[in-house]
Amino acid sequence: MNKKSLLVLALFAATGLAQAQDTLKKIKDSGSVTMGVRESSGSLSYTLGDGKYVGYHVEICQKVLADVQKQLGLAKLDVKYQPVTSQNRIPLVQNGTVDIECGSTTNNATRQKDVAFAVTTFVEEVRIAVKANSGITSIAQLNGKNVATTTGTTSVQLLRKHERATGVDFKEVFGKDHADSFLLLESGRADAFVMDGAILAGNIAKAKVPADFKIVGEVLSVEPIAIMIRKDDPTFKKAVDDSIMAQMKSGDIAKTWSKWFEQPIPPTNTKVGMAVNDNTKNAWAHPNDKPAEEYAKK
Repeated sequence: MNKKSLLVLALFAATGLAQAQDTLKKIKDSGSVTMGVRESSGSLSYTLGDGKYVGYHVEICQKVLADVQKQLGLAKLDVKYQPVTSQNRIPLVQNGTVDIECGSTTNNATRQKDVAFAVTTFVEEVRIAVKANSGITSIAQLNGKNVATTTGTTSVQLLRKHERATGVDFKEVFGKDHADSFLLLESGRADAFVMDGAILAGNIAKAKVPADFKIVGEVLSVEPIAIMIRKDDPTFKKAVDDSIMAQMKSGDIAKTWSKWFEQPIPPTNTKVGMAVNDNTKNAWAHPNDKPAEEYAKK
C-alpha cells in the first residue's frame, strides 16, 4: 500500500472517530436527539400507539436527556422516538440514526466491539414462559416442543448451552419482535417462549387473560441490561452515566422501577408484579458497565 492510500485511510479513520465523538455537538447543533425505543419489550420499553412510548428505560432516558439539555444550555430539546428491533438496533446506533437506545439490550463482550453501554440499569434473569395448563416446569420438558424466541436475541443460544438442556431436542420458532413471539405462545404455535423475565412478565400482564400464563424453569442466565450509545464517544457516555448514577444515588431509579414493575401500568392498568432483584440492587449500589461475561464468572 502506498503513502497516498495510507493517508486516505487515515483521513477516513479520523473522520469516523470525529463523527463518533460528536453526539453532544450533534444534539446542540440540531436541538434534537433520537431515542431508540422498543414496541414490546415488556415494562422496559413499549408503545401505547400514536407514536407514544413508555416504560422503565424510556423514563430513565427521558431524565438523562433532560440533564443533557441542561448541560448544553438548550432552551428546548426535541426528542424524537425511533422504534428499533433486535435485528437493527445496533446498526441504527452505529450509523447515527439513533443517538441513545433505550430498550432491552444485553451488554455483552461481542456487542461492546460495535457499541458502548451506559452503566447497568437492570440485571435480568432469562426464564421460560408457558401456558399455565401446559404441565411444563423445566428445561427437560421442552423435549420435542416448539420454543419461541425473538429474531436477533441470544435467549435460545443460552437455553441450548444450559447444562440441563443436554439431550433435549426442541424446535425454534421465530417472532419478529417480542409481541410476535408471545403471540406464538398465546396461539399455541409455540409451547414455550424463552426470553428476559421482565419482557415475559410484561407481555403476560398485557395478555387477554394473564392467569393463563406463567414463568417457569431454571434461570438460564443473568444478564446486565443497559442503555446503548455509540462507541468511542467518552463525553456523551459520561453525560449519560452521570445522569443515571445521580438517579441511582437519589433513589429516583428505584421509584421508576416501582412505577413500571410494581404499580398498575397503561394501557390496561395491570400490574407486572416484579420486585427488583438483588443483582439489580447491587448494580445500582455499585454502578458499572461490565459485560454479561463478567457476571458469568461468579
